[in-house]
Amino acid sequence: MVSVGLQALILRKHKACDLTEQSIAWEDKANNQGGRKRRMGRKTSKKHAGVDADHTVESVSGGKAYGNNRHHKPDQTTPVPQTFFLRQQIDPETAKYFAEIANAIEGTEIDPEERSVICGNALEETRGKEVELATDYIISHTLQTLLEGCSLDHLCSFLQSCAKNISHIAADRSGSHVVETALKSLSYHFQENENHSLIEQTLTKICKAIVVNPVDIMCNCHGSHVLRSLLCLLKGVSLEEFHSTKSSVVLAERLNLKAPHAKDNGSLRSQQIFPYLLKIFVSEMLNAAGEDISKLQTNQYSSLVLQTALKLLAGNEQELLHLIRVLLGSSTESANAGNLLEGKTIRNISRLVEETAYSHLMEVILEFAPETLYNELLTKVFRKSLFRMSSHHCANFVVQALASHAKSEDHMDLIWEELGTKFHDLFEMGKSGVVASVLAATQRLHSREHECCQAIVAAVCTGDEFPKCIIPRILFLGNFFCSGDKSNWCWPHGTKIHVVGSLILQSIFRLPSELIQVYVTSITSLEEHHVLEASKDPSGSRVIESFLNSNISAKQKRKLVAKLRGHFGELSVHPFGSFTVEKCFTASNLSLRETIVSEMLPLQSELSKTKQGPYLLRKLDIDGFARQPDQWKSRQASQQSALKEFYATFGPTDTKSLVKENFLADTHSKPKQEKLKDIRKEIETTLASAKTSNTPLLAHQVSKKVKRSKDEKKRHRKDGQSESQRKKTKV
Repeated sequence: MVSVGLQALILRKHKACDLTEQSIAWEDKANNQGGRKRRMGRKTSKKHAGVDADHTVESVSGGKAYGNNRHHKPDQTTPVPQTFFLRQQIDPETAKYFAEIANAIEGTEIDPEERSVICGNALEETRGKEVELATDYIISHTLQTLLEGCSLDHLCSFLQSCAKNISHIAADRSGSHVVETALKSLSYHFQENENHSLIEQTLTKICKAIVVNPVDIMCNCHGSHVLRSLLCLLKGVSLEEFHSTKSSVVLAERLNLKAPHAKDNGSLRSQQIFPYLLKIFVSEMLNAAGEDISKLQTNQYSSLVLQTALKLLAGNEQELLHLIRVLLGSSTESANAGNLLEGKTIRNISRLVEETAYSHLMEVILEFAPETLYNELLTKVFRKSLFRMSSHHCANFVVQALASHAKSEDHMDLIWEELGTKFHDLFEMGKSGVVASVLAATQRLHSREHECCQAIVAAVCTGDEFPKCIIPRILFLGNFFCSGDKSNWCWPHGTKIHVVGSLILQSIFRLPSELIQVYVTSITSLEEHHVLEASKDPSGSRVIESFLNSNISAKQKRKLVAKLRGHFGELSVHPFGSFTVEKCFTASNLSLRETIVSEMLPLQSELSKTKQGPYLLRKLDIDGFARQPDQWKSRQASQQSALKEFYATFGPTDTKSLVKENFLADTHSKPKQEKLKDIRKEIETTLASAKTSNTPLLAHQVSKKVKRSKDEKKRHRKDGQSESQRKKTKV
């Protein structure tokens, strides 16, 4: 039940609203009689006018900020959209009422039912004043709280009332937050299996209001975010999860550092709330914006909306292909697959990829385009211009996406034909991301891997310095290629390691060892202080770890680990070096492991205070080494010997070569080797006896088991009989 004080507050507000409605009616009548000029000249209240009140007119229609000089053309079937909107002043009584509501429900514990009633009653007071209240900087926060706590009926009623002015509310800084809060609350109600028909009716009304004039909302910084949230809601995906996708995740997928996400957003929770509504909404937006496609292609905010639509339509091939065709500017509606692009369209795309917004859009198109369309884009549009695009500050990202989403070896051959000999030039221009993407593509498609590794070496190293200088120059790509005297360049102490150079080396060390021996020689030839400095760098430590995780021989790994002798304690308490210490321990033999733990032993107290320290203390069993070193050695030896025997017996052929020298080269136990020989001899004799008796091996084993079980049954039967005889004698 609602408290008495709040009931009185609501009743008092109802009386005030009657007077307000009379004043509004009188003001409307005055406007119709020519009083509009007087109202436009009236000053607004500084307290409740809203921060964006002065530039709401510009932001709705694109405004001066985005250079929007487009004139609205009236549509015969839909009402003419307003080109500007003048926000009215909020009367003091309404402002006072919502201030009291905010004090009553914010920061206080109220029964959920009572809170829902209060929120619903307060939302009813917004009728006819949704725009003014939602765009007010202070009251908009109160509205967000009300929308989070109200019932579904009041929520849908508020959204339906806002529908006719949704473009004005969504384009406002404060109003956009109100709409997004309402959409998020609507998704929660849908998950609770409430009235789906009411939700569908509300969303349909909002979509119909938006498609009247979608361009202004799409090209607005606040409105575009509202549209993206609405598209996600129609798809049924988590708004936070979808919007939280970072560029680092995309980069990790491109360079094979992370498994690519499913093309139909399978990684997100998708339940397809109203799939037909999503398709219709996107289609109607494109139809309504048909004359402004060229503007949408190059606007940074509309580009984000279109990228979201592409990702959400993935899996619906027909709708996705139609959307891509419109965005590419293709006018061939009935064109066959493989013949979608014309001469004019091809020239237009080649020009637009140098625009920032369109280059981002093209990256998503290449990610989700069917193979036929990808092949057409590569062969008709981008072929013979890849190097020119790679040298451009925007178009080079399109080339990276083109390489990352190559579908076959033929595609890789076309890309390699133009870029394979240009790695040195790309490094000099600072476009190392293109090289990294090509390397990752060769690794993914298993095509031209060795050629790519050789091309990178030739790009950074020539002459007598080969191969010692390869790793340092790739680690400091930017510093090396900016150097005036490259022949006398040396390791720059105190300089951060190049991120893309680190990523290139990480990709290289995932290749088969026979292809990268020159890189192995280079990294094992580093000076001790260089290895230590790289291990403390966030990017350099990743390179050391990738080398220690590779399928290179254990002898080469221990050669690098030995260069850190005397510094393991220092590295273990370092935020990045601690990960390197763990990998060094795993790749070491018993004597090196003992060295690592003994150097960390004096720093136990410091290790326990670091983030990675407690894990290292447990993993390396430092406390056990401090108490009983001999038992620690025996445990390490038994663990690694058991692991070695397991891989030698059950591992694949390529894994056996890994483990051959990987662990404990100095602690081979002859008794265990003899046991293995005995086991092999027993297997051979069993196979030989099965062959001579013309009996299958399994049948031979089964017969033995059956015979054994019969003998056991006889023995148990005799024991049972003897026991019963003893009992009879006793009686």
